[in-house]
Amino acid sequence: MKWLTWDQAALIVVASTALGLILRKLPPSSRRRFATEFSFELARVSFLYMLWRLAMKLPLDQPAGAIERARSIVAFQQFLRIPDELSVQHFVLHFDWLAKITNFYYAVFHVPATIVFLVWLFIRHRDSYPHWRNGLALLTAACLVIRYIRVAPPRFLPELGYVDLATRYGLSVYGPVGTGVSDQFAAMPSIHVGWAAVVSLGIISVSSSKWRWAYGLHLIFTVLAVAATGNHWWADSAAAILLLLIALWIDTSVRNYSGNT
Repeated sequence: MKWLTWDQAALIVVASTALGLILRKLPPSSRRRFATEFSFELARVSFLYMLWRLAMKLPLDQPAGAIERARSIVAFQQFLRIPDELSVQHFVLHFDWLAKITNFYYAVFHVPATIVFLVWLFIRHRDSYPHWRNGLALLTAACLVIRYIRVAPPRFLPELGYVDLATRYGLSVYGPVGTGVSDQFAAMPSIHVGWAAVVSLGIISVSSSKWRWAYGLHLIFTVLAVAATGNHWWADSAAAILLLLIALWIDTSVRNYSGNT
């Protein structure tokens, strides 16, 4: 799966900004106002994405010690007597169809789900949109900073019994170490889980539907999928959710402070 490059995102920024400026000149109407706001918001989100892709190219990583840090996480989780990720992977591998679905869910769902959530939120719950957009941006920025301290995922410890489901079933988002869409030694924290938490908690928070709690399953399924595929530790998922909660708290605190000054 290929993501947009930073220069492709830059083109979207320029095009959507230009479109927004043109729309501003048209006769006022509710549709024109919505299209203008959407164009500028697309430019804003694309700009943040562009910065993220550019930052991933910075030579600030510390690849040495990635395996050792992974082993430290294993030891810490064992100290807490947490059931290891291997039990989930063994259960999934027991059913070939379930392993394929789990691998597909990991590789495909987190990006489209996040995009659909942002569009839905912008259209249906505009007042809540900035809060969750900012939370997503702060979370992603935090993940970007932390990823420069490399941590290997479970699949790099085959001696413990872990299997790389992407190698077995395809749909890998990774190339050789140091290449590909995502960094193979950036397991901590899990951006998959962080984005899934934005979607699930965001829908539960802003929606009034009695079915909103069902969307919490997206977060649960993602946590299980990242572990079952051998791509993340439980600690990676916990760190991502904690970072999102901190990001949302920061956004709320800044808004409250701005409103009181």
